[in-house]
Amino acid sequence: MKTDHILNDEALKFLEDYLNNASPTGYEAQGQQIWMNYLRPYVDEFITDTYGTAVGVINPKAAYKVVIEAHSDEISWYVNYISDNGLIYVIRNGGSDHQIAPSKWVNIHTKKGIVEGVFGWPAIHTRKPGKEENPKLENIFIDIGAKDKKEVEEMGVHVGCVITYPDSFKVLNKNQFVCRALDNRAGGFMIAQVARLLKENNIELPFGLYITNSVQEEIGLRGAEMITQRIKPNAAIITDVCHDTTTPMISKIEQGESKIGDGPVISYAPAIHHIIRERIIEAAEENEIPFQRHASSRYTGTDTDAFAYSNGGVASALISLPLRYMHTTVETVHKEDVANVIRLIYHSVQKIKAGESFSYFD
Repeated sequence: MKTDHILNDEALKFLEDYLNNASPTGYEAQGQQIWMNYLRPYVDEFITDTYGTAVGVINPKAAYKVVIEAHSDEISWYVNYISDNGLIYVIRNGGSDHQIAPSKWVNIHTKKGIVEGVFGWPAIHTRKPGKEENPKLENIFIDIGAKDKKEVEEMGVHVGCVITYPDSFKVLNKNQFVCRALDNRAGGFMIAQVARLLKENNIELPFGLYITNSVQEEIGLRGAEMITQRIKPNAAIITDVCHDTTTPMISKIEQGESKIGDGPVISYAPAIHHIIRERIIEAAEENEIPFQRHASSRYTGTDTDAFAYSNGGVASALISLPLRYMHTTVETVHKEDVANVIRLIYHSVQKIKAGESFSYFD
């Protein structure tokens, strides 16, 4: 499968639309609708749950169930306090980075529609050399052009409104995708392409495949915790992003070495089931898909942990997409890595046999 076929014009249009739509944690419904509309021709039915996780199912009547999963939410902010002079202070909704906030445009989501604003910051001329304050949660603020608190409220902004960045999809040097929220709507895009390729190539799976786009990962894997109890899968392959550690100020000794353009990253961790991981490695080697390896300590920090330790234990593995500048508005991934993660999940699911227990003692 050539990259241009996997990432065809229709797929890339979906990726752009999907990324450009805001889907902050707890408010993923509109993005989930875009995702389901794209996936609809490639699945037999959908499952949705109370908090908005969406699942496209192939072979829903099969007793044996395999999940491929990503998460749909992006980091954001909440309005936390409005000062008398009309400036807005925030708290995190997920792991939003305070250091990148100053001078950024924002969209504040209200019942009256989007209210635009900017994260302001004191001009360099007014700051004392050697005594400059760094941006931190306590001192970053949003200016929406209001003269006072009353005008802010008249514009529809109140405590609890969610705030996102408007930065949109771009392609850098013809081979790198740049956008906010590639963590992890790139994952939702990739598992949707796996479903598409299975359909296009008339692959008959001997089990039910649950293409799962979970909510609320960014605040503690919550959507995955809920949906795994609903599906009760026998096995799961999770995809998320991981750090490209080759850019400045990252210690490879501490973080390991992964690089965009060098292929999918296969993880080693207590939650990773050895048998499924080795199947994934076999799929990569048999299909000449380049890959990298990453070791985690106590946990992966992804929805893999939620699936692995649910329902008495679900055999789970993690395939990651290397990404630069995580939790910024310029998250960057390589086009070939995106295609190769899709290839690897596509071939890996076909190596799972219905009925197997993945027991180390069989």
